[in-house]
Amino acid sequence: MTARHTSALEALLVDQSFDGDIYPGEPLARHTTYHIGGPARFYVCVSSLSALSQLVKTCDASDVEWIAMGKGSNLLVSDEGFDGVAFTLGQDFKTCRFDEEHSSFSVGAGVPLSSVVQDAFKRGLAGLEFAVGTPGTIGGAVRMNAGSRDEWIGSRIVSVTTFSPACGLKRYAGADIEWGYRSCSIPVDEIVLECELSVQSALPSFIRGKMEAALAKRKKSQPLNLASCGSVFKNPDGRSAGALIEEAGLKGERRGGAQISDKHANFIVNVGNATARDVMELIELARTKVKEAYGIELQPEVRFLGFS
Repeated sequence: MTARHTSALEALLVDQSFDGDIYPGEPLARHTTYHIGGPARFYVCVSSLSALSQLVKTCDASDVEWIAMGKGSNLLVSDEGFDGVAFTLGQDFKTCRFDEEHSSFSVGAGVPLSSVVQDAFKRGLAGLEFAVGTPGTIGGAVRMNAGSRDEWIGSRIVSVTTFSPACGLKRYAGADIEWGYRSCSIPVDEIVLECELSVQSALPSFIRGKMEAALAKRKKSQPLNLASCGSVFKNPDGRSAGALIEEAGLKGERRGGAQISDKHANFIVNVGNATARDVMELIELARTKVKEAYGIELQPEVRFLGFS
């Protein structure tokens, strides 16, 4: 990248009128649930749509890569870091409003999914119990169609608002979006800003029961006490990635500070000062062994950032 390009980006980020907080050389380990990752050239919290638009348009014009990070709950960042701009959505994207007439929440993409689940519970509203205890923001949940085998957030979405430098603001009806397993049809260059979620009234005892059952299942089967990115691999059709890895004899396998969880083999956990290289070695080991044993190519669910 040329000096002129560098200056264009840096000029924006030191502009006192820029509505956001800028952290040069910020270690991304501070902003991922893995607690792993080297520095980004810039880590930015954008507080308004104007600031977001300025930032991504300047990055694109300067040929600088950017990524919306959310809470970094499904992300593995390389040890070398990311030579671009990683940003999170701040103040104006952290609102949550309930519309009684339509029985729906309008939620900013920067709002933690868990807080919406709790808000619905307090109001006696059902439909989001499956997401109890799920880390990450609404934006990330929409992008990945977060959920369980039986329920997912896409089934609750009435509409989604996005932004891209090329097209500006766009609004999609939930029914017009293709919701797949850990995916949706929203273009990858569009940033999720807000969504509308449908809910319905229910007895508090019913809601509490579903939430407690979902949380108990997570606590029993997942290593929630250790840093991780959640599920590392997508489940192949009709199979469980965790079961395949366990059957390949890899449960508890360790490289450096990373370990294939002895509680759930589709989790690679940070048991102490793990590096991205440690995690990648276990990812490649699992893929190789499962391929050799079953002829199945495991596909990553975790996103990778900063790897060549």
